Amino acid sequence: MEEELCFYEEVRLEDMTYDDADKTFYYDCPCGDRFEFPLEDLFDGEEVAHCPSCTLIIRVLYTEEDIVRLEKREDGGGDSVAVEAC
Repeated sequence: MEEELCFYEEVRLEDMTYDDADKTFYYDCPCGDRFEFPLEDLFDGEEVAHCPSCTLIIRVLYTEEDIVRLEKREDGGGDSVAVEAC
């Protein structure tokens, strides 16, 4: 039997901050830390981001187009990115 997750919030990928140095998307958590969503998780089809300091989780909403754009960028195929860095 699969466990049902209770999400704190659903967040669009473009509303998250992307750090190119560690290839991770971030989103502010109410506990004062940030939810973390590694680019690798996105490529693996994951949709859950965890806060390292508390038990809250969020669902990350993204499209297939977001994945394609980010894969092209990672492969050196251009500078276009599906999200804006803050």
